[in-house]
Amino acid sequence: MDFVCTLCPRRCGALRSGTQPGGICRSPGLPRIARAAPHYGEEPCIAGKNGTGAVFFTGCNLRCVFCQNRDISRGAGAGETLTAPQLRELLLRLRDQGVDSIDLVTGAHYVPAIAEALSGLSLGVPVVWNSSGYESVETLRQLEGLVQVYMPDYKYSDPETARRYSAAADYPAVAADAIREMFRQVGPYVLDESGLMKSGVLIRHLILPGREDDARNVIDFAADEFPRDSVLFSLMSQYTPTPGLEAFAELQRRVTPEENRALIHYMKVRRLDGFWQENEAATEELLPDWDLTGVQKA
Repeated sequence: MDFVCTLCPRRCGALRSGTQPGGICRSPGLPRIARAAPHYGEEPCIAGKNGTGAVFFTGCNLRCVFCQNRDISRGAGAGETLTAPQLRELLLRLRDQGVDSIDLVTGAHYVPAIAEALSGLSLGVPVVWNSSGYESVETLRQLEGLVQVYMPDYKYSDPETARRYSAAADYPAVAADAIREMFRQVGPYVLDESGLMKSGVLIRHLILPGREDDARNVIDFAADEFPRDSVLFSLMSQYTPTPGLEAFAELQRRVTPEENRALIHYMKVRRLDGFWQENEAATEELLPDWDLTGVQKA
């Protein structure tokens, strides 16, 4: 399964093979997974009452200095490598645990194998594509008809901020195009009678300390780009400083209640449907263990 990789916007051209990692994402061609289990830390319309079946893929094409999942996003040796048929069986096992959705977390660098696993698969619950937003339109088109809910981040509206914190100055333009493609595929959001999201786009934004203007611009993008009441928006105040931020003094604190309240108010002013967090959400307690739970091979 050797191939020269152009899956993500970086188009680094690395040679990736089935089990040997390569490229900026430091990942093999076959999906590597650190955990697959019911998870309750997502928005209510995703987690529902029974949790979402969260599949945490290892590797990432961004280098976010504040990443809370860095043990798996940057560790080439983390996780277990599965073939597409094995991934398919894993998804069926999760479904059989009674979850309300299947949540594929940061899988953009494994799209061919994920698309193969999902092809022809009827899970009976929505498949959620939970991503950084830094994805190519061409690669996203491989998922058309296979994913019902897209849940991308829109981390930054400012290229310099994106360069400084994620080594991707093109992030704002790339993520905007990716989200437009997601909306083209699935259209306006649909909730069932219990409030579970059956299809559509839910845009997330993590508030960073001192970056209120950037957050307002992200809110403006969601409000201006799409018809009213057609996308959901999640404003997250859960930012928690991580070790290794000595060169980023501005990130060595949490978001203040005043910053959070001001942005919640602005989201309401822009009349965006969705969710927001209180400051108490800034905790590491909801971070799962990367212990290969649920990742046995068939």
